[in-house]
Amino acid sequence: MRREAGAIRAFKIIDSTLREGEQFVGANFTTGQKIDIACTLDEFGVEYIELTSPVVSPGSLRDLRVICGLGLSATVLTHIRCREEDALRALEIDGLGGVDIVIGTSSPLRRFSHGMEIPEIIDRACEVVSLIKENRPDLEIRFSTEDSFRSERDDLLRVYRAVDRLGVHRVGVADTVGIATPFQVYELVRELKQSVRAEIEFHGHNDTGCAIANSYAALLAGATCVDTSVLGIGERNGITPLGGLIARLYALDPELVRGKYKLELLPRLDAMVAEIVGVDIPFNNYITGIAAFTHKAGIHAKAILNDPSTYEVLRPEDFGLSRYISIAHRLTGRNAIRWRAEQLGIELGEKELREITAHIKALADGQHLSLDNVDAIIRRWAGARGRHGEGKGGT
Repeated sequence: MRREAGAIRAFKIIDSTLREGEQFVGANFTTGQKIDIACTLDEFGVEYIELTSPVVSPGSLRDLRVICGLGLSATVLTHIRCREEDALRALEIDGLGGVDIVIGTSSPLRRFSHGMEIPEIIDRACEVVSLIKENRPDLEIRFSTEDSFRSERDDLLRVYRAVDRLGVHRVGVADTVGIATPFQVYELVRELKQSVRAEIEFHGHNDTGCAIANSYAALLAGATCVDTSVLGIGERNGITPLGGLIARLYALDPELVRGKYKLELLPRLDAMVAEIVGVDIPFNNYITGIAAFTHKAGIHAKAILNDPSTYEVLRPEDFGLSRYISIAHRLTGRNAIRWRAEQLGIELGEKELREITAHIKALADGQHLSLDNVDAIIRRWAGARGRHGEGKGGT
Protein backbone atom coordinates (compact mmCIF):
# COMPACT_ATOMS: atom_id res chain seq x y z
CA MET A 1 0.00 0.00 0.00
CA ARG A 2 2.77 2.45 0.93
CA ARG A 3 4.67 1.68 -2.26
CA GLU A 4 1.53 2.22 -4.36
CA ALA A 5 0.85 5.56 -2.66
CA GLY A 6 4.40 6.66 -3.38
CA ALA A 7 4.00 5.72 -7.04
CA ILE A 8 1.14 8.15 -7.55
CA ARG A 9 2.12 11.12 -5.41
CA ALA A 10 2.10 13.44 -8.43
CA PHE A 11 -1.29 13.46 -10.12
CA LYS A 12 -3.83 15.97 -11.39
CA ILE A 13 -7.57 15.86 -11.95
CA ILE A 14 -9.03 17.05 -15.24
CA ASP A 15 -12.69 17.49 -14.45
CA SER A 16 -14.87 17.13 -17.52
CA THR A 17 -18.33 17.73 -16.04
CA LEU A 18 -18.73 20.69 -18.41
CA ARG A 19 -17.60 18.70 -21.46
CA GLU A 20 -18.14 14.96 -21.07
CA GLY A 21 -20.86 15.68 -18.54
CA GLU A 22 -22.76 17.73 -21.11
CA GLN A 23 -23.12 14.51 -23.08
CA PHE A 24 -25.16 12.94 -20.27
CA VAL A 25 -28.75 12.39 -21.34
CA GLY A 26 -30.16 14.69 -18.66
CA ALA A 27 -27.63 17.51 -18.96
CA ASN A 28 -28.51 20.82 -20.58
CA PHE A 29 -26.46 23.34 -18.60
CA THR A 30 -27.30 27.02 -18.67
CA THR A 31 -24.50 29.59 -18.57
CA GLY A 32 -25.28 30.29 -14.93
CA GLN A 33 -25.18 26.61 -14.02
CA LYS A 34 -21.84 26.24 -15.78
CA ILE A 35 -20.48 29.16 -13.79
CA ASP A 36 -21.71 27.62 -10.51
CA ILE A 37 -20.21 24.22 -11.34
CA ALA A 38 -16.91 25.68 -12.54
CA CYS A 39 -16.51 27.92 -9.48
CA THR A 40 -17.27 25.09 -7.07
CA LEU A 41 -14.88 22.73 -8.87
CA ASP A 42 -12.25 25.46 -8.68
CA GLU A 43 -12.86 25.94 -4.97
CA PHE A 44 -12.68 22.17 -4.51
CA GLY A 45 -9.22 22.33 -6.08
CA VAL A 46 -9.27 20.41 -9.36
CA GLU A 47 -6.29 21.36 -11.48
CA TYR A 48 -8.11 21.47 -14.81
CA ILE A 49 -11.68 22.16 -15.96
CA GLU A 50 -12.56 20.96 -19.47
CA LEU A 51 -15.37 22.51 -21.52
CA THR A 52 -17.18 21.59 -24.71
CA SER A 53 -15.63 22.60 -28.04
CA PRO A 54 -16.36 26.18 -29.16
CA VAL A 55 -17.48 24.92 -32.59
CA VAL A 56 -20.42 22.92 -31.19
CA SER A 57 -22.77 25.91 -30.99
CA PRO A 58 -22.78 29.68 -30.47
CA GLY A 59 -23.78 29.05 -26.87
CA SER A 60 -20.82 26.74 -26.32
CA LEU A 61 -18.44 29.40 -27.63
CA ARG A 62 -20.08 32.06 -25.45
CA ASP A 63 -19.96 29.89 -22.32
CA LEU A 64 -16.32 28.97 -22.90
CA ARG A 65 -15.43 32.65 -23.11
CA VAL A 66 -17.40 33.36 -19.93
CA ILE A 67 -15.67 30.60 -17.94
CA CYS A 68 -12.25 31.64 -19.27
CA GLY A 69 -12.97 35.15 -18.03
CA LEU A 70 -13.71 34.14 -14.43
CA GLY A 71 -10.07 34.17 -13.35
CA LEU A 72 -10.17 30.64 -11.92
CA SER A 73 -7.14 29.01 -10.37
CA ALA A 74 -7.83 25.87 -12.40
CA THR A 75 -6.58 25.77 -15.98
CA VAL A 76 -9.51 25.95 -18.42
CA LEU A 77 -9.34 23.53 -21.36
CA THR A 78 -11.49 22.94 -24.40
CA HIS A 79 -11.90 19.65 -26.24
CA ILE A 80 -11.69 19.78 -30.04
CA ARG A 81 -11.63 17.47 -33.02
CA CYS A 82 -8.34 17.10 -34.85
CA ARG A 83 -9.28 19.73 -37.41
CA GLU A 84 -7.70 23.06 -38.26
CA GLU A 85 -11.04 24.90 -38.20
CA ASP A 86 -11.67 23.70 -34.63
CA ALA A 87 -8.19 24.74 -33.54
CA LEU A 88 -8.49 28.18 -35.13
CA ARG A 89 -11.72 28.86 -33.25
CA ALA A 90 -10.11 27.81 -29.96
CA LEU A 91 -7.11 30.06 -30.61
CA GLU A 92 -9.40 33.10 -30.59
CA ILE A 93 -10.42 32.63 -26.93
CA ASP A 94 -8.66 34.83 -24.38
CA GLY A 95 -7.91 33.19 -21.06
CA LEU A 96 -7.97 29.66 -22.44
CA GLY A 97 -5.29 27.52 -20.84
CA GLY A 98 -5.14 24.50 -23.11
CA VAL A 99 -6.55 22.55 -26.01
CA ASP A 100 -7.44 18.85 -25.87
CA ILE A 101 -7.25 17.33 -29.37
CA VAL A 102 -8.83 13.95 -30.11
CA ILE A 103 -9.09 11.62 -33.10
CA GLY A 104 -10.23 8.01 -33.37
CA THR A 105 -7.60 5.37 -34.12
CA SER A 106 -9.57 2.13 -33.83
CA SER A 107 -10.63 0.27 -36.94
CA PRO A 108 -14.38 0.94 -36.33
CA LEU A 109 -13.84 4.67 -35.91
CA ARG A 110 -11.46 4.95 -38.84
CA ARG A 111 -13.99 3.16 -41.01
CA PHE A 112 -17.24 4.70 -39.87
CA SER A 113 -16.20 8.09 -38.42
CA HIS A 114 -13.47 10.02 -40.22
CA GLY A 115 -12.32 7.47 -42.84
CA MET A 116 -8.58 8.10 -42.48
CA GLU A 117 -5.74 5.59 -42.26
CA ILE A 118 -2.97 5.89 -39.69
CA PRO A 119 -0.49 7.82 -41.92
CA GLU A 120 -3.24 10.35 -42.67
CA ILE A 121 -4.08 10.62 -38.98
CA ILE A 122 -0.45 11.34 -38.18
CA ASP A 123 -0.23 14.01 -40.88
CA ARG A 124 -3.44 15.65 -39.68
CA ALA A 125 -2.33 15.51 -36.05
CA CYS A 126 1.01 17.11 -36.81
CA GLU A 127 -0.67 19.88 -38.81
CA VAL A 128 -3.10 20.77 -36.03
CA VAL A 129 -0.52 20.56 -33.23
CA SER A 130 1.93 22.70 -35.22
CA LEU A 131 -0.79 25.27 -35.93
CA ILE A 132 -1.56 25.68 -32.24
CA LYS A 133 2.09 25.82 -31.18
CA GLU A 134 2.93 28.45 -33.80
CA ASN A 135 -0.01 30.73 -32.99
CA ARG A 136 -0.53 30.21 -29.26
CA PRO A 137 2.67 28.91 -27.65
CA ASP A 138 1.12 29.74 -24.26
CA LEU A 139 -1.45 26.95 -24.56
CA GLU A 140 -1.05 23.45 -23.13
CA ILE A 141 -1.70 20.81 -25.78
CA ARG A 142 -3.03 17.33 -25.16
CA PHE A 143 -3.34 14.88 -28.00
CA SER A 144 -5.55 11.85 -27.40
CA THR A 145 -6.46 8.79 -29.40
CA GLU A 146 -10.12 7.90 -29.17
CA ASP A 147 -11.04 4.24 -28.61
CA SER A 148 -7.46 3.43 -27.66
CA PHE A 149 -8.19 -0.08 -26.43
CA ARG A 150 -9.71 -1.23 -29.69
CA SER A 151 -6.77 0.22 -31.63
CA GLU A 152 -3.68 -1.67 -32.72
CA ARG A 153 -0.82 -1.10 -30.30
CA ASP A 154 1.70 -0.32 -33.04
CA ASP A 155 -0.69 2.24 -34.56
CA LEU A 156 -1.13 3.96 -31.21
CA LEU A 157 2.58 4.19 -30.56
CA ARG A 158 3.26 5.60 -34.04
CA VAL A 159 0.72 8.35 -33.48
CA TYR A 160 1.86 9.15 -29.95
CA ARG A 161 5.54 9.29 -30.91
CA ALA A 162 4.80 11.62 -33.80
CA VAL A 163 2.97 14.20 -31.66
CA ASP A 164 5.46 13.76 -28.82
CA ARG A 165 8.27 14.81 -31.14
CA LEU A 166 6.37 18.06 -31.72
CA GLY A 167 6.34 18.74 -27.98
CA VAL A 168 2.75 18.20 -26.85
CA HIS A 169 2.35 18.49 -23.10
CA ARG A 170 0.19 15.39 -22.62
CA VAL A 171 -0.88 12.37 -24.60
CA GLY A 172 -4.25 10.85 -23.77
CA VAL A 173 -5.36 7.24 -23.56
CA ALA A 174 -9.14 6.88 -23.89
CA ASP A 175 -11.21 3.83 -23.02
CA THR A 176 -14.05 5.27 -25.06
CA VAL A 177 -16.45 2.32 -24.81
CA GLY A 178 -15.43 1.12 -21.35
CA ILE A 179 -13.99 -2.14 -22.65
CA ALA A 180 -10.61 -2.14 -20.90
CA THR A 181 -9.56 -3.99 -17.75
CA PRO A 182 -7.16 -2.57 -15.15
CA PHE A 183 -4.46 -4.97 -16.37
CA GLN A 184 -4.79 -3.73 -19.96
CA VAL A 185 -4.72 -0.10 -18.84
CA TYR A 186 -1.64 -0.65 -16.72
CA GLU A 187 0.16 -2.44 -19.54
CA LEU A 188 -0.59 0.21 -22.19
CA VAL A 189 0.24 3.19 -19.97
CA ARG A 190 3.44 1.50 -18.84
CA GLU A 191 4.55 0.92 -22.42
CA LEU A 192 3.55 4.41 -23.46
CA LYS A 193 5.50 5.96 -20.61
CA GLN A 194 8.63 4.32 -22.02
CA SER A 195 7.88 5.67 -25.50
CA VAL A 196 7.10 9.38 -24.96
CA ARG A 197 8.36 12.30 -22.91
CA ALA A 198 4.95 13.90 -22.52
CA GLU A 199 2.70 13.40 -19.51
CA ILE A 200 0.02 10.73 -19.83
CA GLU A 201 -3.70 11.30 -19.28
CA PHE A 202 -6.37 8.62 -18.88
CA HIS A 203 -10.04 8.94 -19.83
CA GLY A 204 -12.14 5.94 -18.82
CA HIS A 205 -15.79 5.18 -19.51
CA ASN A 206 -17.82 3.09 -17.09
CA ASP A 207 -19.85 0.83 -19.40
CA THR A 208 -18.54 -2.30 -17.66
CA GLY A 209 -17.97 -0.83 -14.20
CA CYS A 210 -14.18 -0.49 -14.39
CA ALA A 211 -13.72 3.28 -14.72
CA ILE A 212 -12.35 3.89 -11.20
CA ALA A 213 -10.19 0.76 -11.17
CA ASN A 214 -8.87 1.60 -14.64
CA SER A 215 -8.05 5.17 -13.62
CA TYR A 216 -6.23 3.88 -10.57
CA ALA A 217 -4.28 1.39 -12.69
CA ALA A 218 -3.31 4.20 -15.06
CA LEU A 219 -1.93 6.24 -12.17
CA LEU A 220 0.01 3.27 -10.84
CA ALA A 221 1.53 2.75 -14.30
CA GLY A 222 2.74 6.32 -14.53
CA ALA A 223 -0.13 8.45 -15.82
CA THR A 224 -0.32 11.82 -14.09
CA CYS A 225 -3.78 13.03 -15.14
CA VAL A 226 -7.22 11.42 -14.84
CA ASP A 227 -10.43 12.70 -16.38
CA THR A 228 -13.44 12.79 -14.05
CA SER A 229 -16.93 14.24 -13.88
CA VAL A 230 -19.17 14.96 -10.91
CA LEU A 231 -21.27 11.83 -10.22
CA GLY A 232 -19.53 10.28 -13.25
CA ILE A 233 -22.05 11.78 -15.68
CA GLY A 234 -21.26 11.55 -19.38
CA GLU A 235 -22.05 9.66 -22.54
CA ARG A 236 -24.03 6.45 -21.79
CA ASN A 237 -22.92 5.28 -18.31
CA GLY A 238 -20.44 8.10 -17.99
CA ILE A 239 -16.82 8.21 -16.89
CA THR A 240 -14.75 8.04 -13.72
CA PRO A 241 -16.72 9.88 -11.00
CA LEU A 242 -14.83 12.58 -9.14
CA GLY A 243 -16.00 11.26 -5.77
CA GLY A 244 -15.14 7.68 -6.68
CA LEU A 245 -11.57 8.58 -7.65
CA ILE A 246 -11.18 10.61 -4.45
CA ALA A 247 -12.49 7.67 -2.39
CA ARG A 248 -10.09 5.23 -4.06
CA LEU A 249 -7.06 7.46 -3.48
CA TYR A 250 -8.12 8.36 0.08
CA ALA A 251 -8.41 4.68 0.95
CA LEU A 252 -4.85 4.16 -0.28
CA ASP A 253 -3.49 7.12 1.67
CA PRO A 254 -5.64 9.99 2.96
CA GLU A 255 -2.76 12.40 2.46
CA LEU A 256 -2.96 11.90 -1.30
CA VAL A 257 -6.13 14.02 -1.32
CA ARG A 258 -6.52 15.59 2.11
CA GLY A 259 -5.15 19.12 1.96
CA LYS A 260 -4.78 18.90 -1.82
CA TYR A 261 -8.55 19.21 -2.29
CA LYS A 262 -11.34 20.70 -0.16
CA LEU A 263 -13.04 17.37 0.47
CA GLU A 264 -15.91 18.92 2.41
CA LEU A 265 -17.15 20.48 -0.85
CA LEU A 266 -17.76 17.10 -2.48
CA PRO A 267 -21.31 16.72 -1.05
CA ARG A 268 -22.20 20.17 -2.39
CA LEU A 269 -20.86 19.32 -5.85
CA ASP A 270 -22.73 16.04 -6.02
CA ALA A 271 -25.98 17.60 -4.80
CA MET A 272 -25.66 20.55 -7.18
CA VAL A 273 -25.07 18.45 -10.29
CA ALA A 274 -27.70 15.86 -9.31
CA GLU A 275 -30.32 18.60 -9.04
CA ILE A 276 -29.28 20.26 -12.31
CA VAL A 277 -29.42 17.06 -14.38
CA GLY A 278 -32.51 15.70 -12.62
CA VAL A 279 -31.20 12.56 -10.92
CA ASP A 280 -31.02 11.32 -7.34
CA ILE A 281 -27.66 10.61 -5.78
CA PRO A 282 -27.50 6.78 -5.68
CA PHE A 283 -27.87 5.29 -2.19
CA ASN A 284 -24.49 3.59 -2.61
CA ASN A 285 -22.69 6.52 -4.19
CA TYR A 286 -19.08 6.96 -3.17
CA ILE A 287 -18.91 9.14 -0.04
CA THR A 288 -22.17 11.07 -0.57
CA GLY A 289 -24.72 8.25 -0.90
CA ILE A 290 -27.24 8.10 1.93
CA ALA A 291 -25.93 4.68 3.00
CA ALA A 292 -22.21 5.45 2.61
CA PHE A 293 -21.60 5.91 6.35
CA THR A 294 -24.64 4.08 7.74
CA HIS A 295 -24.08 1.02 9.96
CA LYS A 296 -26.85 -1.45 10.81
CA ALA A 297 -25.76 -4.90 12.02
CA GLY A 298 -25.21 -5.18 15.75
CA ILE A 299 -21.65 -6.48 15.46
CA HIS A 300 -20.77 -3.60 13.12
CA ALA A 301 -22.36 -1.01 15.39
CA LYS A 302 -20.45 -2.28 18.43
CA ALA A 303 -17.11 -2.09 16.63
CA ILE A 304 -17.82 1.28 15.02
CA LEU A 305 -18.77 2.80 18.37
CA ASN A 306 -15.49 1.56 19.84
CA ASP A 307 -13.30 2.47 16.86
CA PRO A 308 -14.75 3.75 13.55
CA SER A 309 -11.79 2.43 11.56
CA THR A 310 -12.98 -1.13 12.17
CA TYR A 311 -15.62 -0.80 9.43
CA GLU A 312 -14.82 2.55 7.80
CA VAL A 313 -11.92 3.09 5.43
CA LEU A 314 -13.05 6.69 4.88
CA ARG A 315 -13.60 9.20 7.67
CA PRO A 316 -16.94 10.98 7.10
CA GLU A 317 -15.69 13.98 9.07
CA ASP A 318 -13.10 14.71 6.39
CA PHE A 319 -15.94 15.19 3.91
CA GLY A 320 -18.10 17.29 6.20
CA LEU A 321 -20.38 14.31 6.87
CA SER A 322 -21.42 12.17 9.86
CA ARG A 323 -21.80 8.45 10.37
CA TYR A 324 -25.18 7.03 11.33
CA ILE A 325 -25.99 3.98 13.39
CA SER A 326 -29.28 2.38 12.33
CA ILE A 327 -30.97 0.80 15.33
CA ALA A 328 -34.70 0.40 14.56
CA HIS A 329 -34.60 -3.17 13.23
CA ARG A 330 -34.22 -6.84 14.17
CA LEU A 331 -30.42 -6.78 13.66
CA THR A 332 -29.86 -4.18 16.34
CA GLY A 333 -27.67 -4.85 19.37
CA ARG A 334 -27.20 -3.72 22.95
CA ASN A 335 -24.31 -1.37 22.14
CA ALA A 336 -26.38 0.50 19.57
CA ILE A 337 -29.29 0.84 22.02
CA ARG A 338 -26.91 2.07 24.75
CA TRP A 339 -25.45 4.61 22.31
CA ARG A 340 -28.90 5.91 21.45
CA ALA A 341 -29.97 6.05 25.09
CA GLU A 342 -26.86 8.10 25.91
CA GLN A 343 -27.76 10.50 23.09
CA LEU A 344 -31.17 10.89 24.75
CA GLY A 345 -29.51 11.51 28.14
CA ILE A 346 -30.69 8.17 29.58
CA GLU A 347 -28.41 5.75 31.41
CA LEU A 348 -29.40 2.08 31.23
CA GLY A 349 -28.05 -0.91 33.10
CA GLU A 350 -27.00 -4.13 31.37
CA LYS A 351 -30.18 -5.94 32.35
CA GLU A 352 -32.34 -3.14 30.97
CA LEU A 353 -30.30 -3.02 27.79
CA ARG A 354 -30.79 -6.73 27.21
CA GLU A 355 -34.54 -6.46 27.83
CA ILE A 356 -35.05 -3.38 25.65
CA THR A 357 -32.97 -4.87 22.84
CA ALA A 358 -34.93 -8.13 22.96
CA HIS A 359 -38.20 -6.19 22.96
CA ILE A 360 -37.19 -4.08 19.93
CA LYS A 361 -36.03 -7.17 18.03
CA ALA A 362 -39.33 -8.92 18.72
CA LEU A 363 -41.35 -5.91 17.59
CA ALA A 364 -39.22 -5.49 14.45
CA ASP A 365 -39.91 -9.09 13.47
CA GLY A 366 -43.54 -8.17 12.95
CA GLN A 367 -43.61 -4.51 11.97
CA HIS A 368 -41.58 -1.63 10.61
CA LEU A 369 -40.02 0.50 13.34
CA SER A 370 -38.77 4.07 13.09
CA LEU A 371 -36.16 5.82 15.19
CA ASP A 372 -39.00 7.66 16.91
CA ASN A 373 -40.51 4.30 17.88
CA VAL A 374 -37.22 3.19 19.43
CA ASP A 375 -36.78 6.48 21.25
CA ALA A 376 -40.30 6.16 22.68
CA ILE A 377 -39.54 2.63 23.89
CA ILE A 378 -36.32 3.75 25.61
CA ARG A 379 -38.03 6.71 27.26
CA ARG A 380 -41.02 4.65 28.45
CA TRP A 381 -38.70 1.99 29.84
CA ALA A 382 -36.73 4.65 31.69
CA GLY A 383 -39.95 6.27 32.89
CA ALA A 384 -41.35 2.97 34.14
CA ARG A 385 -38.11 2.28 35.93
CA GLY A 386 -38.35 5.66 37.62
CA ARG A 387 -41.89 4.90 38.86
CA HIS A 388 -41.55 1.24 39.75
CA GLY A 389 -37.88 0.46 39.91
CA GLU A 390 -38.00 -1.33 36.53
CA GLY A 391 -40.48 -1.76 33.75
CA LYS A 392 -41.20 -2.41 30.13
CA GLY A 393 -42.25 -0.15 27.32
CA GLY A 394 -44.28 -0.76 24.22
CA THR A 395 -44.72 0.93 20.93
